[in-house]
Amino acid sequence: MPSARHTPQICATRRQSRLVALLLCGALGAGSLAGCETTQEKAAAQQAESKRILEARAKRQAQKKKHKHGHDQQNQKKGEG
Repeated sequence: MPSARHTPQICATRRQSRLVALLLCGALGAGSLAGCETTQEKAAAQQAESKRILEARAKRQAQKKKHKHGHDQQNQKKGEG
């Protein structure tokens, strides 16, 4: 004789709730993986921006040094004459 706690209707309800919980966990897992990709893409973009800034800075410093070096040569010529 089956017990009252294990009727087919209660078992079906438990299976459905377990299935829903499993699907929600799967959706959360997929969402977190997609979030990781977004974070990695943001990090890559930030790194590229940093590289661009450093290259521009180095270029400005090289131009400044070249410009200063030109003035030094002019001052030396004035001192010779």
